Amino acid sequence: MKTLFLIIVAVLIIDNGCRSRKPSVIDTVYVPEQPSSAAETYKIYSDPTTWLLGYFNINRFNQQPHSDWFLKGKEEYNYDQETVNKLKNISNSGITIKIVLGTWCPDSRREVPRFMKILDAIDFPGDKLQFIGVDNMKISPIENYDALDIQRVPTFIFYRNNIESGRIIENPVTSLEQDMLDILTRNEK
Repeated sequence: MKTLFLIIVAVLIIDNGCRSRKPSVIDTVYVPEQPSSAAETYKIYSDPTTWLLGYFNINRFNQQPHSDWFLKGKEEYNYDQETVNKLKNISNSGITIKIVLGTWCPDSRREVPRFMKILDAIDFPGDKLQFIGVDNMKISPIENYDALDIQRVPTFIFYRNNIESGRIIENPVTSLEQDMLDILTRNEK
C-alpha cells in the first residue's frame, strides 16, 4: 500500500511539470536586488510581478531578472552543428513560430535560450517569431489564446503558410535542433 501511495505521489509530481495553482497578475517591469543565494533566485522567478504575460518583445529578455537566465542559457548551449547546417538549408519562406513560455518555469528558462541560439545560428528572421508569456496556470491575456491549447510550457509552435506543422512541448524528443529539423522537413513542400 505504501509503495502504491509513493508511486501515485511520484506520478502527480512528474505530471504537473511547470504547473501551479497560484493566481496571476498583470505584466509589470521588476528590477530586483541581486540574489545572494539559489533560494533567493527561485523566489525572484516565482514572484508574479516578474512574469512576462501576453505578447512581448524578445528585448524583454535583456532586462532583469530575465537577462540572468536568458543570456547564460544561450551562451552555455552547444547545438549539433551538422543538424544546424541542415536547418540553414531549409527555406524560411512561409515559416513562422510562436513561443509560449512562462518566465517562472524552469523548463522555459532552460529551453527558450537554447532555442533562440539555434534560431540565431540559422539567421531565422525575428519578425517571424511571436512570444507569448503565460502565468503559472498557463493562461495569457491575449485574444483567442484558448485556441492554442497550451498544456505545458514552453511550447514552440511551427507554422508553414499559417498552418500548424508541429510543436515541441516542454522538452525536445531528441534535441531542439533535431526536433526542429524533423518538423520542418516532415511537412516541407
